[in-house]
Amino acid sequence: MSRFTDNRNSKTTDEIWCLQHPPVYTLGLNGQSHHIIDTGNIPVIETDRGGQITYHGPGQLMVYLLMDIKRKAIGVKDFVHRMEQSVIDMLHGYGIEAILREDAPGVYVNHRKISALGIRIRRGCSYHGLSINVDMDLAPYNGIHPCGFPELEITQMKAFGIDEDLTQVTKNLLPHLLEQMEYFEKDVSVINEVCSDQAA
Repeated sequence: MSRFTDNRNSKTTDEIWCLQHPPVYTLGLNGQSHHIIDTGNIPVIETDRGGQITYHGPGQLMVYLLMDIKRKAIGVKDFVHRMEQSVIDMLHGYGIEAILREDAPGVYVNHRKISALGIRIRRGCSYHGLSINVDMDLAPYNGIHPCGFPELEITQMKAFGIDEDLTQVTKNLLPHLLEQMEYFEKDVSVINEVCSDQAA
């Protein structure tokens, strides 16, 4: 992602990467070690996104947005809101009422976090993105204070009776995400690797 961002120019087509990770904790630029409790054998990787520590693993949809937000005239706060709203709209289609919180980015259902966001903006371009918990093992979240909040509870789509795999959830999310970012199909390249374990 960093290399793509460094090498792109004003005519480079934006990309959206959809994938899942093997078990890994990622620590953002603002990450503090006291939010790490016991990560066991799961590696902790320092990243250059914003935010604190979180967990990624199989059954969680990762969506990385490699966008020239300056070219699209989208401010950073608006960009984050559009990502969040795409998740809210997708969940609404499943009959799940999701909301935002003023004090913490992400999407919440019944006060539990179902989607996390972490981005980096460089030269007017974004990378990193968002995660949506679909059908995963939530136990590793017990090894950290998710996103730096000791009392934060985590949930997933499966807990609300949604029995769909990452491929279908991706298909349902993308139209909302493309609409929020004001894309036509020719404006963006979608790379879908949700059936594979990929490290970005």
